[in-house]
Order: sequence, then structure tokens, then C-alpha cells
Amino acid sequence: MKPISQQQKLQYSICVSGAASGDTVESGKRLAERVGAAIAKRGHVTTTGATVGLPFYAAKGAKEAGGMSIGFSPAGGVREHLRKYRLPYSYFDFISYTGMDYVGRDSYLTQSSDAVITIGGRFGSLHEFVTALEAHKPCGVLIDSGGTADVIPELMRVLSPPKGYQVIFDENPENLVQRITDILDAEFKDVQDQLDKEEHWFIDVKPPHRAG
Repeated sequence: MKPISQQQKLQYSICVSGAASGDTVESGKRLAERVGAAIAKRGHVTTTGATVGLPFYAAKGAKEAGGMSIGFSPAGGVREHLRKYRLPYSYFDFISYTGMDYVGRDSYLTQSSDAVITIGGRFGSLHEFVTALEAHKPCGVLIDSGGTADVIPELMRVLSPPKGYQVIFDENPENLVQRITDILDAEFKDVQDQLDKEEHWFIDVKPPHRAG
């Protein structure tokens, strides 16, 4: 997170998780674009796994709405990203090449984000959701988008996970993003108050001059 200059408004990183391939990509790509655009229009950053499918469409929606998109790649560098993993390069302001393959990348991605939104999805999306939930991150689930997103409500009912109240379900992309940002605003209110008062904890003074 970082404050937007002059406005001193916290900027959240919101991960969009979803299927890279499969049935939910075609049916959910417009929904993913709307989620990315909604994040951008609220002044926040869209993070994804720098992959194809629904995360790609979310990054596309964010960039076309004038926002920022950051990808977290399983690859260790751009050559491996493009040639080994065959992943996209466009629609990203920055790609973090984690070198952690997919499982490690998923954990790093969710830990680097303030919240996670699930659209459609398969096992990889379920892994990102569970990782985010275990890390006590707010999670949004776009219901009726198929795949993992439509399985999660039953899993929540059966498993009764801790912090389950931080999981938000909605069928409207814009409403879901707004509800997630409302949770983040409440969670980081003390930090926003500090910024409003122009308080800081970092040292920005010059060291005392030493004679001789």
C-alpha cells in the first residue's frame, strides 16, 4: 500500500484470482474485466498471477480503466516467463519474477496483496483463496461465475473456517469491489488517520555534522 500524492489516500493492492483456462474463462472474461476496472476506478492496484485467462482479463480491465496492474510470475525472469511458461507480457505496469513456480507464486501473490477476489477458477484459485483466508486477508467471491467461486460457499458452510466473516459474496463485480474496499478502509483506518495528520515513523532528518 502507498498513499496517493497530495490526496494522502491509501492505495490497496487487490488480487484477482481466477481460472487460466477452462469453461469459466469464456463465460467470465467480461466479469473479470469489470472487476479490474472497478478496482482501478477506486484508485487501487490490481494484482494477478501474470497469467492467461481470467486474471489476464482483470489486468486488461484495470489498464483500460486507467489503473495500475502488477503481475506475479512463476518464472525467474522475462525469458522464462515468455518461453517456458508462455505467459503474457502486456497489460502489466510491472511483473515480479518470483522464480517460485506456481505453488510458491500463489502464496507470494496473496501475501503481497491486501485482499483477494475470486472469479470462476479451478484448483489454483482455490489454493489462492485458502492461502488468503489463512493469512486473514479479506476475500471477495463473485458468485454465479462458475468453478471455484461457486464451490466456496459450500466449503465455508461445511468447514466453518476462522475469520469467515471476512469472506464477502456478491454477484455484481462493482458491488463486490466496493464491499472489499469498505472492509479494507475499516481495517486500515488507523493508518489513514496517521496519513491525514501527516505523521510518519521514518527518519528523514540529516545526521548531525561531525567536526574534524
